[in-house]
Amino acid sequence: MLVFATLTALAMGSPWWEDYGTSETFLCPTQGALIIERNDAQASVLSGRFRTTLFRENSDLPGLRYGDDRMRVIIRGDVLTLEQLPDRVDCMRSQQA
Repeated sequence: MLVFATLTALAMGSPWWEDYGTSETFLCPTQGALIIERNDAQASVLSGRFRTTLFRENSDLPGLRYGDDRMRVIIRGDVLTLEQLPDRVDCMRSQQA
């Protein structure tokens, strides 16, 4: 089971100055709904009352990649992969938020 120990901030929404242009909802098999707010430089992962900010990674691999030293999010079409090694969970897009 994936442990979301890095989601430490309250998830009331992102401050206006972070200027996220995209907000998407994904359903994960064991975590429920995740909201990903993102722009070209960073993404916020909102889960229940918790939030964490990840930064865009430059990569030649497919998908949009955001991460930090503990967590990575990969978005490929309607699939979001959440990695907190050694755990990995695939989530499906639910709707545009």
